[in-house]
Amino acid sequence: MHPTLLKAKTVIKPNRTKRKVMAHIPIKSDLSVKSFEAIVDKLFVFYKVKMNKTKSLNVLIHARMKIHKITIFLILIISFSSSSLINGDSSSNTSPIKNDEQRLSNTVLAVSDVMPSVVNIATKTRVQRVGYLYDWWRDNWTPYAQDLPPQESAGSGVIISQMGHVLTNVHVVRDADEIWVKITDKDGDQQLYQAEAIAGSLTTDIAILKIIPKKEGELFPAAFFAKEGDLLLGETVIALGNPFGLGGSVSKGILSSKSRRIADIGEKLEIPDWLQTDASINPGNSGGPLINLNGDIIGINVAVLKEGQGIGFAIPIKRVNQSLSRLFTPEFLDDNWFGAAISTDERPPKIIKIESGSPADKAGLKKGDELIALNGIRTKTFIDISSNLVGLGENRDIMIEFTRNMQSKKVKVRLIPEKAIFNSGLIRQKTGAIFKPLTSELADALNYDSTNGFVISQIDKDSPAQKAGLIPGLIITSINGEKFNNIVDFARLLYAKETGDEINLEIVQLRQRGLFVRRSTGKLSLKLL
Repeated sequence: MHPTLLKAKTVIKPNRTKRKVMAHIPIKSDLSVKSFEAIVDKLFVFYKVKMNKTKSLNVLIHARMKIHKITIFLILIISFSSSSLINGDSSSNTSPIKNDEQRLSNTVLAVSDVMPSVVNIATKTRVQRVGYLYDWWRDNWTPYAQDLPPQESAGSGVIISQMGHVLTNVHVVRDADEIWVKITDKDGDQQLYQAEAIAGSLTTDIAILKIIPKKEGELFPAAFFAKEGDLLLGETVIALGNPFGLGGSVSKGILSSKSRRIADIGEKLEIPDWLQTDASINPGNSGGPLINLNGDIIGINVAVLKEGQGIGFAIPIKRVNQSLSRLFTPEFLDDNWFGAAISTDERPPKIIKIESGSPADKAGLKKGDELIALNGIRTKTFIDISSNLVGLGENRDIMIEFTRNMQSKKVKVRLIPEKAIFNSGLIRQKTGAIFKPLTSELADALNYDSTNGFVISQIDKDSPAQKAGLIPGLIITSINGEKFNNIVDFARLLYAKETGDEINLEIVQLRQRGLFVRRSTGKLSLKLL
């Protein structure tokens, strides 16, 4: 008998009915046998010997062979395989592949898809020293005056467009003088890029960064949003991050709540429906994505409760979309007028509103049109549309392909500078008054405690403003129930109005009485020219 093999205790006899016989064959060498299986048919006996670790042997023997011959044959096969394994010649076995397939769970696949889009964000903030004594020291002892070292912080983010737009939290990049983004690819190689913050909302803690590419036309791996209502209580969720530039970080849990209210987190955030999870979210992962098993982003991680062990929170994708619909537009970022509001939760994205007289309106676009391509580039989401419109520049033409009533159409749209249209001249033309933004200096001069609104500086004779009772010095706090802080937004509202349309103004009048200022409020209606 072969020195490394003990005789099998099971005797196999041919039979017309199939049956399984299991036997354990211990082996003294590194190559051990886990099980011995034989299936007997009327003509053949199929032997399957499972080795330890990753190897197995399949042997088909004619049923009429005697058992001792079969045993000898198996001994020869196993002996040969042992020698081959020692010499490293049996790498073609398929068991490792089966093991890998079992390990490739939905969690692993989702992480593999999204992790290349998860970035580390590092910031530097210069410490400002102000005051008379420091100014005197700096002016007189400059060679000896040293600046304080910059404050550094870190967080995470996720790339949402191939153009290099990154979504993160405002508190991750607030007041930063320098922003650096580190990207780690699937092979573990890291690339460092400089980035700039282009927009942010303090009420939702959402910020948008733009990576500065190292070469023209460079594209970045982007992740995708889930549908706004696609949330299942108790479903598996994964919190991803790239804390401290050490590489990707993964924690798994369940969706504990789809609409959690948090009483006080030290920030004035208007988020009434936080996502809650037991997946670990630490400060270094703040700004990273919370994803489902499909690999879609359902929220943006925020570490808000230090005392809440095992409790993590994320901004739901619905609130993220609401912020992006205001922030991630050519009007907000570039002061270029496009004039079409795009749905954030439909694929392909649809036009949900057209501003009268806008470039989109004049080009023939209508509410309900599905946008499928910009300048020949396919667009599947709102992010695709906005990332191609933002940064395009003023007076630039863009070819838009869309479908309407199942028919494909193309139009050319030219974005125009907002200030060329929406300015004080348009407001005066419509109202007969000159409005000035209420700056802090102007508010101080008027002894007024707010900078929200406009001040009327001049009224034209026989104008709609004069007929409505407006006078210089009045403060306009809202127009049609909306608050405006800049001329462009006010002028855009008036641009869409027709002659004879009314606007409702809320006003504040200040009267000086000795050392005191008397304030009175009221409402007026004004018919536009």
